[in-house]
Amino acid sequence: MANIASTSASAGSHLTARALREAVFAGLISLGLFVLFVGLKSDQNIRNELVLNQRWGLLAIFVIVAAVGRFLMVAYIQPAMARRKAAKAEAEEVVREESFFKRNFSKIAIIALVLYPPVIVALVGAQGSLKWVDNFGVQILIYVMLAWGLNIVVGLAGLLDLGYVAFYAVGAYSYALLSTYFGLSFWVLLPVAGILSACWGMVLGFPVLRLRGDYLAIVTLAFGEIIRLVLINWTEVTKGTFGVSGIAKATLFGIKFDASKDGFAAMMGLPMSSAYYKIFLFYLILGLCMLTAFVTIRLRRMPIGRAWEALREDEIACRSLGINTVTTKLTAFATGAMFGGIAGSFFAVRQGFVSPESFVFLESAVILAIVVLGGMGSLTGIAIAAVAMIGGTEILRELSFLKAIFGPDFTPELYRMLIFGLAMVVVMVWKPRGFVGSREPTAFLRERKAISGSFTKEGHG
Repeated sequence: MANIASTSASAGSHLTARALREAVFAGLISLGLFVLFVGLKSDQNIRNELVLNQRWGLLAIFVIVAAVGRFLMVAYIQPAMARRKAAKAEAEEVVREESFFKRNFSKIAIIALVLYPPVIVALVGAQGSLKWVDNFGVQILIYVMLAWGLNIVVGLAGLLDLGYVAFYAVGAYSYALLSTYFGLSFWVLLPVAGILSACWGMVLGFPVLRLRGDYLAIVTLAFGEIIRLVLINWTEVTKGTFGVSGIAKATLFGIKFDASKDGFAAMMGLPMSSAYYKIFLFYLILGLCMLTAFVTIRLRRMPIGRAWEALREDEIACRSLGINTVTTKLTAFATGAMFGGIAGSFFAVRQGFVSPESFVFLESAVILAIVVLGGMGSLTGIAIAAVAMIGGTEILRELSFLKAIFGPDFTPELYRMLIFGLAMVVVMVWKPRGFVGSREPTAFLRERKAISGSFTKEGHG
């Protein structure tokens, strides 16, 4: 017993020493990484001279957080995870019945979304609900729809697309230009924008039929940049960097959301507020998201959906089975682009203004990050990732109390990409196949079973 106790004590001291050593290394590395970005801030005085402001206190906070976090990870978190993994491996496999919440998660989420606007209005009033319905509702659902559209291309068909924002831009500008020059209504232009984006998806699909992997990613990235540069330089039509403003709003069966006597508020006997239009847009984008999910689920169960999954797993084997990979790729690009175009037209309606600055490569990167973090092929996981990423950006704008910690000049939203980068690293280490690491096959012999992430190809949920 004494030997066992001494062995445990030596192991514990060795682990503590290792944790301290790695904490020091982590602190030194963070000091080298952040000394120029956080410790020093460049500014300009009234004589247009470059001035360096020292922020050693803020730098010290970053270094301490990195060192303490690494110490806790090595000394406590990693051993606990190892013990949990060993206990799980030794325990007998027991089939557990899914809980009510897990079994009905999608239905509960839809009900919660339907009740979200009236609950917010009841809590903070009609005018106070603008921010919560628009920024935390409509904006998140737009990215959910975009990510579900990209999921068809990347998650189901396995085609890495880095220029998906191009279809988003095509849909937005299609609605903006056709509405401005021809006076067409939103309900007419919504499917038209989707069809035009699908056509551009097929245009992109033809040149990349024989490309895979990194080469496909580079071509799609170039396509996205081409569309953006066309929007900037074709000033006669797109007005270049000035953008298109004064875009017509959507109507509800011809009823406008304005202050006129024929407006929605006057007809319903309600006080005038712009919140009603935002609530209408919320339910509209929610319906479009449900349509996207329904079409995706139905297509996945059809032969074309199974062809997409076969193409994702192995293109050579897919071709040897007699599947036409040309039409399979084109349908994937066209379908994903169609939903991106519809989301783009809705974005134009919501903003009332579109410009090329809204469709940069960073938008494609954010949408792709949502798909990867959520778990490629998983609609539920992608929706959760969109809430975490886009909602997290908006929450940072509300954390004004951080200025009391980091100083009055601290702007939380400027560090959102740094925080998201760290969060993505943590999630990819913790769950390398996204939030949802298993998936159900579309075809099964006798019993439907979820496939563990350990049996699937890396990165394919």
